[in-house]
Amino acid sequence: MNHNRPPYLPFKVLIALQPGASYYILSKTLTVDVYQALIDRGWRRSGTVLYKPDVLRHCCPHYTIRLPVSSFASSRDQRQAVNRWNKFVLGEEYTKEAAKLYPKSKAEKKSQRNAFDLLTAVHESEYANLKRPPEPAHRFEVTLELDDFTLEKYELFANYQKHVHHEKPSNISQEGFRRFLCASPLIRTTTMVNGKQQRLGSYHQCYRLDGRLIAMGVVDLLPHCVSGVYFIYHSDFEKWSFGKLSALREAALALEGDYQYYYMGYYIHNCVKMRYKGDYKPQYVLDPETYEWNLLDGELRERLDSEPYVSLGRERKSKRESASHSVHDSEKQNEGSSSTTQHAKDSFPLPEAADAGAAVNSGMSLFDLKVPGLMTVEEIARDGCLDSIRTRIWDGLIVDAEDLVSWEKGNIRDRHSLKGILAELVACVGPEIARQMVVNLC
Repeated sequence: MNHNRPPYLPFKVLIALQPGASYYILSKTLTVDVYQALIDRGWRRSGTVLYKPDVLRHCCPHYTIRLPVSSFASSRDQRQAVNRWNKFVLGEEYTKEAAKLYPKSKAEKKSQRNAFDLLTAVHESEYANLKRPPEPAHRFEVTLELDDFTLEKYELFANYQKHVHHEKPSNISQEGFRRFLCASPLIRTTTMVNGKQQRLGSYHQCYRLDGRLIAMGVVDLLPHCVSGVYFIYHSDFEKWSFGKLSALREAALALEGDYQYYYMGYYIHNCVKMRYKGDYKPQYVLDPETYEWNLLDGELRERLDSEPYVSLGRERKSKRESASHSVHDSEKQNEGSSSTTQHAKDSFPLPEAADAGAAVNSGMSLFDLKVPGLMTVEEIARDGCLDSIRTRIWDGLIVDAEDLVSWEKGNIRDRHSLKGILAELVACVGPEIARQMVVNLC
């Protein structure tokens, strides 16, 4: 057995492919570097549950998107939302008196008229940043706190779920809140970036008005991004466009903390309520097959308007093959010009989620189902990482998979065998993460 490995990360496999066309694993301990790598392969988390949708077969294809915050270009309605909130917090009297006591120079006024500075705008009405006297109409404070449970946070969550999501009170519980928004598997740490300390892990960004908790963003701070997990606000403040305010503030957090990107979760183009994420530009979409990032511009938007499943990586590959096989030029060109969705359905069996889920539940391997973006059996064999997967058995004993009894007799394509289960897990998470994880068998 090889014991010279980095610190392990416990994973527990749940069921591979559910009827909702997603692959699930459970992890109670996870480093920020590993989770960064996972979301860059299309994963997200809900509490300690990690899930990766099958973009091809999902009824509402989920695409991972990210915004490079240094290039963020705000829209008119986004600027209006933050300016309207700042005006409310400060009040007319403060604005007039402050203008007299602390007059701005001509250059400052010109700059304010002609440009929108994200950091200045989101922090403008925060009490700690105000010149006083006079006193503002309201005391507005935003703090980044540990993702611990408090009754104050839970009561805000309960109000949001009841009045905004219209959930029944019987479905709202403290335990559910803890599990969903407080029980993060991420190991909290810090690092130095450009000479300043950068926090990493899961946090609650709390908004308080006159001492009252009115909104809260749940965020994961990762090596290369701020990842928005969930946002809640009190129904008393529904008119203030907190969806826009929170997105701007989380983008600002990424910018001032040198996290580079802001991940807003999944982009669902065929869902009108979720399409707003594309309004924060420039957004880049993760290709479900090649894991390349493509700009959500005219071309990709137009394709998503007409097709539920789009992989520009697949199309580029098809065109390269067409160019390199002159004998079949005509046939390949016709194939490359067809829709990605049709091409994928011709290449992947059982394109409907219900059929795929039933087949998997009956024993069909994900390798035979050919889920987009997963490693193939051949790729796993070439990489050679499967045999050395670490597994935790009784009393905390950790051994390599190849040292388990009957391991050699297992079949990668048999999803009811341990080798088949671990092979599918490797295919979903990729070889880099596979070398760092420990799978709990007890």
